[in-house]
Amino acid sequence: MLSLLSESISNASFGIYMPKWSGTIYELLSAPVSYIEVLLGYVGAAASKSVLLGMLILLTARLFVDYHIAHPLWMACFLVLTAVTFSLFGFIIGVWADGFEKLQIVPLLIITPLTFLGGSFYSINMLPGIWQKLALFNPVVYLISGFRWSFYGVSDVSVGFCVGMTVLFMVLCLAAVWWIFRTGYKLKA
Repeated sequence: MLSLLSESISNASFGIYMPKWSGTIYELLSAPVSYIEVLLGYVGAAASKSVLLGMLILLTARLFVDYHIAHPLWMACFLVLTAVTFSLFGFIIGVWADGFEKLQIVPLLIITPLTFLGGSFYSINMLPGIWQKLALFNPVVYLISGFRWSFYGVSDVSVGFCVGMTVLFMVLCLAAVWWIFRTGYKLKA
């Protein structure tokens, strides 16, 4: 999950940042393609690469560890939903960034700690009462909990709530992307 999150963000952010940095973004913005097609291209490519990487890691792990996936369809759904959501988030970061430093600051200082504090290596049920409640404000908790349920059938949070929170985060990212394209924020000079 950590590699899926980080790859989704970095693939999408570098994908949109590099045309901005080199100045070729204006060719894309003047091309006869809609913003939806642009978004599908960048986010689709980043999410596809991330899902393929996640599947490759899963298959490689199979060579060393015998595991059973309790809900394989749900695992694929969580994998794709997470990749698309964080690719959208990475797209936003790539548009926002005006230097290579800003491309890495959000993944390194925000996403990675949220991942480690989101129950990646432990169940949040092990935390004391107040910390359990605070952990529920971490959006990564829902991704990890849903993904853990798809593998083992055990979850810290209900699966429906995990899907709902992930979809909510995706809708918030889509709203931000819509605003970016509507206003031309950092895309148009």
